[in-house]
Amino acid sequence: MKDQVWISKVILIAICISISACLQVFADHFIYWRPSLLTEFWRLWTAHWVHVGWIHFLLNMMAFACLPFIFPHVRNWHLCALLLVLPPFISFIFYFYLPYIDAYAGLSGVLHGLYTAVGVVYLQYKNERKFAILVLALIAVKLLWENTFGQTGTAQLIGSPVLTEAHLIGAIGGLLCGLGYLLIKKIKIRTS
Repeated sequence: MKDQVWISKVILIAICISISACLQVFADHFIYWRPSLLTEFWRLWTAHWVHVGWIHFLLNMMAFACLPFIFPHVRNWHLCALLLVLPPFISFIFYFYLPYIDAYAGLSGVLHGLYTAVGVVYLQYKNERKFAILVLALIAVKLLWENTFGQTGTAQLIGSPVLTEAHLIGAIGGLLCGLGYLLIKKIKIRTS
């Protein structure tokens, strides 16, 4: 049974990486492009799966591939639900509250949300609580650093400016998702 869980996680990762790589070939048709966002609704999701280049793609895919193995209790349906909710959450925040963002591509905002959501949910596991606190603290420090001093090293590596707003919005979305999941779970336990 445990082997099946690991195999299903590897399959999910492989599917996501393959989809992202395919979208990367025609990135201009899938990026967040503000003037077309509401008429080409797929960009709400696809913008987060295309990247400004292949180095950017590889960095984000490595971070994505590590998540289910760093947090072994996370289930595929949790990841799929987050992958459906976080991209449009970030895109709509860009559209309605950050109108100066005309174009965006990359999974990093969603990754911040994924790691935050899973870290919050992991707080319920006594044996993993310290690790979850460490991950959440590192995310908080990273966000504080980026929003105070900026992000130049990664920008040079990927050859494009880093939109740190995406990281912050993704982390907020992940926090809301993680807390929402725990609240729903608590309500289910009380009504059982």
